Amino acid sequence: MDKFEYFRNKYDISKSLLALNAFFILSIVVMSFAIYTVNSIPDISDKTVPVKKHLSRAFDNIKLQAKAVYVYDIKNGVALYEKNADAQLPLASITKLMMALTAVELLPKDTEITIKKEFLAEEGDSGLLANESWKMKYLLDFSLVSSSNDGARSIASVIGATKLNTTDYDLGRQDFIKKMNEKAQALGLKQTFFINETGLDEGNISGAYGSAKDIESLMQYILVHNSEILEPTKNKFLSLDSDTKEHKAKNTNTDVSYIPGLLASKTGYTDMAGGNLAVAFDPTIGRPIIIVVLGSTIDGRFDDVDKLVKASLEYVRE
Repeated sequence: MDKFEYFRNKYDISKSLLALNAFFILSIVVMSFAIYTVNSIPDISDKTVPVKKHLSRAFDNIKLQAKAVYVYDIKNGVALYEKNADAQLPLASITKLMMALTAVELLPKDTEITIKKEFLAEEGDSGLLANESWKMKYLLDFSLVSSSNDGARSIASVIGATKLNTTDYDLGRQDFIKKMNEKAQALGLKQTFFINETGLDEGNISGAYGSAKDIESLMQYILVHNSEILEPTKNKFLSLDSDTKEHKAKNTNTDVSYIPGLLASKTGYTDMAGGNLAVAFDPTIGRPIIIVVLGSTIDGRFDDVDKLVKASLEYVRE
């Protein structure tokens, strides 16, 4: 809101109708930026475009529920299938991929994270306890696999406050989210920005926005530069210890056991986002493929990815 205040203070809008009009124009521009062009999401009516169809017919006539899809062959550097791949859509808990990447780039993985009572106010109870302490690595694993909002809030708040050398966890959290956005910009994710670290909806605004193509780029970057972040997301269940308790984490992707050569997986679901799912898999060793679906349904995201995995396997066999 700093720009908003700047324009309001610089101009005396009561002097003239022209100044008043200018104020409102500038206000609209700045506020539009502040909510990150939420209302200018491009038309996503059903612009399905298989890319480089001469490579494969495996994706021809495929029917999906998702609003946006991107399938990418990393080895050959080619998109196999696109549907509104650049559309800016709510990310829901896929946001936690950037949360995890930001965390490990800011502090060592053995950093102690103590759960504060105020961190447990997020939607969804994943079983974390006030005042228990975790190694950051284990809390990240838990938060990604079970999609724990409490875990993500704790990581963002403590790491942000530690980096600022403050005990103000709200201030630390906001600085952490700022660094998430800076990382998105550094990676060239043009459609992606974060309002919070979980992806939870905040009123009529999603906690994060991005495109299917951006999420593919983010997942590929993590696989190349810090694959340990994603390693736990291949598991159906995890057992992880804090200083006081063993915690069970169940993967929110119920289909992890059925995707051949799975490398990574992250779900997302909110009322605004619908069902999201991003997976990376390597069915033949050395042919990794990333699939991202956004704006499907809570069950449809799994059906969509299943169809895209089968089409990808047919493509690889050709």
